[in-house]
Amino acid sequence: MTRRLVFRPEAELEINEAAEWYEARGQGLAVEFLRILDACIESIRRDPLLYPVVHGEARRAVLRRFPYSIIYAVREDEIVVIACFHGRRDPKRWQDRL
Repeated sequence: MTRRLVFRPEAELEINEAAEWYEARGQGLAVEFLRILDACIESIRRDPLLYPVVHGEARRAVLRRFPYSIIYAVREDEIVVIACFHGRRDPKRWQDRL
């Protein structure tokens, strides 16, 4: 079954903020961040149950090379991306979104 992929507005904002931060550092880091993020999202889309449950119904997929995770929930007909979360932030910031 192909589930629809939905990004919460907060997750979109976090992705944009992270990309802007890496863009300011130069050296193509923003492009690399977005490429790795896209690969992670595609992996989630192919097999959404692959990644571990970390809180309630939320699952976490860790990005390679960058200290970020994609937090998402699998529903009957959709995958909801809840957060793009930096590993050093307080997890309560995304847990309240469930």
